[in-house]
Amino acid sequence: MTSLSHRSGFVGIAGRPNTGKSTLLNALIGEKLAITAAQPQTTRTSIQGVLTTPEAQVIFTDSPGIHKSDTLFNKRMMDTVRGAISDRDLVLFVADATRPVTVEDEHAVGALSRSDRAVLVLNKIDRIDDKRLLLPLIQKYFDLFPFREAIPASARTGEGLDELKRVIVGCLPEGPALFPDDYLTDQPMRFLAAEIIRERILRAAREEVPHAAAILIESWEETPRLVKIEATIHVERPGQKTILIGNRGQMLKRIGTEARIALEDKLERKVFLSLFVKVRPGWREDPEFLNTIDWHSMVGSEKTVT
Repeated sequence: MTSLSHRSGFVGIAGRPNTGKSTLLNALIGEKLAITAAQPQTTRTSIQGVLTTPEAQVIFTDSPGIHKSDTLFNKRMMDTVRGAISDRDLVLFVADATRPVTVEDEHAVGALSRSDRAVLVLNKIDRIDDKRLLLPLIQKYFDLFPFREAIPASARTGEGLDELKRVIVGCLPEGPALFPDDYLTDQPMRFLAAEIIRERILRAAREEVPHAAAILIESWEETPRLVKIEATIHVERPGQKTILIGNRGQMLKRIGTEARIALEDKLERKVFLSLFVKVRPGWREDPEFLNTIDWHSMVGSEKTVT
């Protein structure tokens, strides 16, 4: 029987690119649900993660970094941000504690509605020796928006996360759990596999190549012992394809090997992964293709072989 003091609710995670939102989601959940990389705009869509404790259930929604929308793809990403923070019980606005407040930060804070209940999370405090420097930074953010609280934290080291969880739960309404205790995410495994491949590209390639790459899982067959996956990496220009394949195929082999190892850890089974690279000019402006790589179209698409 659920205690009356049990709380549950929806929490959106928002902020500028490269502030550590996905790392924060993974740290709060205790499971890697969102890919991470040094490049900004690693997250392209909303990713839901559920934290369940005896006292509460928190449904987090991570989102892409708030940025200028200059392509159809970027506009869809910003629509995702707005969806992730609208009608939430609480919004975590994640800011980089190592950077001063810029015009871009002011624009990002402006995406919050005055009716939003929001907490400022100053991330990356492990990189700051003199914590007194955080006070004027907090004040500048409070001059922009009436945040309920400010929590200095480090998603990388875990510093401040217990306090952040306490504040989050305290802001949620009383209510029963909305998902089973073992429920972690709404993302289908096919999408998570595509993201794992994309993460390896982000970490292996440089410059414009990672952001010009879109991964499409062409086939997925699984048995109790083995998962066979065929995936195509779509890029926009022939030169990007050349970079991803590398000299004698070494770059693609490296990406495939690292992705396979990560997938085997996630699936707890052997994985046979085949990767192909194709040039698809202008895919970021192609509505049909963007619909194809949307994770909603992948639900229930895995094939199980018995």
